[in-house]
Amino acid sequence: MKSDLNFIEKISEINEIEFNEILDDDDTPFTQYSFLDSLEKSNSVSASNGWKPIHLLSSKDRKINGFMPLYLKDNSHGEFVFDHSWSYALSQAGRRYYPKLLTAIPFTPCETRKIICKENGDLFIQTTKDLMIKKNIETWHVLFPDLETSKILKKNKLIERSGYKFIWKNKNYESFEDYLKIFRSRQRKNIKNERKKIFNSGITFSIKEADSLKDQDWEIFFKFYKNTYEQRLQRPYLNQDFFKLIQENKNVLKPVIFFAHLNDKVIAGSLCFRDKNALYGRHWGSIFNIDSLHFECCYYQGIEYCINKGLKKFDPGVQGEHKIRRGFEPIKTNSYHLIINEDFRSAILDFCLREKREIDNYLEACKRYTPFNKDYKI
Repeated sequence: MKSDLNFIEKISEINEIEFNEILDDDDTPFTQYSFLDSLEKSNSVSASNGWKPIHLLSSKDRKINGFMPLYLKDNSHGEFVFDHSWSYALSQAGRRYYPKLLTAIPFTPCETRKIICKENGDLFIQTTKDLMIKKNIETWHVLFPDLETSKILKKNKLIERSGYKFIWKNKNYESFEDYLKIFRSRQRKNIKNERKKIFNSGITFSIKEADSLKDQDWEIFFKFYKNTYEQRLQRPYLNQDFFKLIQENKNVLKPVIFFAHLNDKVIAGSLCFRDKNALYGRHWGSIFNIDSLHFECCYYQGIEYCINKGLKKFDPGVQGEHKIRRGFEPIKTNSYHLIINEDFRSAILDFCLREKREIDNYLEACKRYTPFNKDYKI
């Protein structure tokens, strides 16, 4: 029997047990039912803030066999792939860029499966394209797909756009000191001085994992997270209810919080999630502006955790050239874009080809300025 594809308005329309059966052991915390559901139940993701869920669901014999997160967006906030110049260009031509369709995990620039199915991935693309034509939607964007999803998107002629980020890779280090051996002496000294500056100031750290996280830990962390946005005169993407729901589902989502303490007071925190292979840095905040605290709380604590737990990589988020000097290696990221009308498609294709050359040159330059010993292989 052929698979049936239908659009749904909220993840809670899906049976959680059936949804979990289409996931693989290697899927990240961000494709878990409870993560997507927490975003919607908390109203962190909703039509009122520009993220109207319109997920695409595939079923066979009345049982789920595929899923693709999909949102109708009337802005470009919380995406981490910037298309404001595209929006401006289309509006100058007297046409509407918004609403647009977006396949992504909201506020989460991590590589994940975006078309979650064993077969018939092409049907998801054709069904989405049919919706675009029916609703007169000019563009659809798929952000941070994994290799499997990327193959499907390339096969269906979506435009590939290049980006970059910095990833820490564990080369079976036995300790943080062992890790420092890959650096040239000057940068090794700089890292030691940054860490020494923090610990000489009396700051200590505690690590809260799923088995030890309490409600009050999330209350403390949310104050830091909120403060980070308020300092930029912005409203936080995620609300307190979202973090409460993460606590309820902590055993599935595996959050990890690194807390910084000074004089028996918690002064900063960094929230990560983990799976069996990787640590994902997501959010941070502090009540004090202390030199090097961000590097320690968001990078060095995470690296040390990965070494101790035997995790293969640490993905701290997008961009940030300052990560290179702390051992994060540059890698290319990709997004894919379906443009309905040929005139705009041609313009976007030309833009992406030129941008790709610039990013390729940038990544080569990054590799030349890495702080590692000459015998270290990237």
